[in-house]
Amino acid sequence: MDLFEKLRNNLGPIGSPARAFNGHHYFAFPKLEGDLGPRMRFRGKEVLNWSLNNYLGLANHPDVRKADADAAARWGLAYPMGARMMSGNSDLHEQFEQQLAQFVGKEDAFLLNYGYQGVMSVIEAVVDHRDVIVYDAESHACLIDGIRLHKAKMGEYYKFNHNDMASLEKNLQRATKKAAEKNGSVLVITEGVFGMSGKVGSLDQVVALKEKYEFRLLVDDAHGFGTMGATGAGVGEMLGCQDGIDLYFSTFAKSMAAIGGFVAADHDIIMYLKYNMRSQTYAKALPMPYVVGCMKRLEMIQSQPELREKLWENVRALQNGLRERGFDIGDTQSPVTPVFLHHIEGGVAEVAALTMDLRENMGVFCSIVVYPVVPKGTIMLRIIPTAAHSLDDVAYTLDAFSKMGDNIEKGVYRQNGPIPTGKTLEMSAEATTE
Repeated sequence: MDLFEKLRNNLGPIGSPARAFNGHHYFAFPKLEGDLGPRMRFRGKEVLNWSLNNYLGLANHPDVRKADADAAARWGLAYPMGARMMSGNSDLHEQFEQQLAQFVGKEDAFLLNYGYQGVMSVIEAVVDHRDVIVYDAESHACLIDGIRLHKAKMGEYYKFNHNDMASLEKNLQRATKKAAEKNGSVLVITEGVFGMSGKVGSLDQVVALKEKYEFRLLVDDAHGFGTMGATGAGVGEMLGCQDGIDLYFSTFAKSMAAIGGFVAADHDIIMYLKYNMRSQTYAKALPMPYVVGCMKRLEMIQSQPELREKLWENVRALQNGLRERGFDIGDTQSPVTPVFLHHIEGGVAEVAALTMDLRENMGVFCSIVVYPVVPKGTIMLRIIPTAAHSLDDVAYTLDAFSKMGDNIEKGVYRQNGPIPTGKTLEMSAEATTE
């Protein structure tokens, strides 16, 4: 069979719902236009936007915009050229690394040009075929792909039930035995905040298991950095166990509203990573405008706690309001606000209908999430409150969800099908030629 033949009419598990409802550019790859913020335009209409991981509202903050523009004007997007090891290093890269390390309570840090590839490369660099990985079942795709790299090197790995310490301990026992047989070590991987459910990882309990088992701990705190803890230094700070996190990772794509990421650890471990992370050794350094712009963002996170306070004011108002109205938002302890939909007899088609009702008739834009992004059988709407939202935005959205809930109870979306407004969605030219 020709390689491309099996691809032409198959968008994969994530793309299948989009094809089923002609939803390319609507449910998937939507185009939000206008200035980044709570109100943007979608298909020609203004919508109240709850789909940006812009937790602290920095994406369009005037001070951030100025810092970005000044840095781009001074250095351009090319500087520095080359990988850090060869020709792409600078004093500002190293200065920023020290600022990040100090903020999260580690000896040193290493800037990464991208978060996703960066953390994959961290995993690949620190473990070899003798070592055993033990990871949370709901780990982000970037962590799973890092574990796949370990598997490709014939490394062993075990999965523990999500946030289940009894399951973790059982798998630590297995991993410890296996590592001893191979003269290897054990790495535990989990998250600070799980980005779909909003649950906080039980990092303090994981760290406590170090008293019984020998392992190192890698934490992906992408959603916790800047939002969780007394100063915003993350879930480890919030739970009082930051010292027990051996490899602290975060991306800049959430609270920093930028591109890139970093890993923080002991100085000698960071030195090892600088010489052994393939995604950094063989790729261009983070461009200077991102370095300088993110330095400004970190300064604001530290100097303007009111941004985090406003975020949490909105989070509490939204989540309490949804619970009061009978919506299931799970066990979220973070700004991530999932709305789990039950009694949806019409399945994805019914959810498509209610999502369109929210967007087209109520002007509320949030993301619809189905398998394989979330476990099979789970259907949810994902809301991301930010410091840029107002309490009026929250109140309006709660009213819209109340109307949506009434329509679910009445079976309106099952009766009207996937397009309640009567509008026809069209696939893009690219999609229709697959």
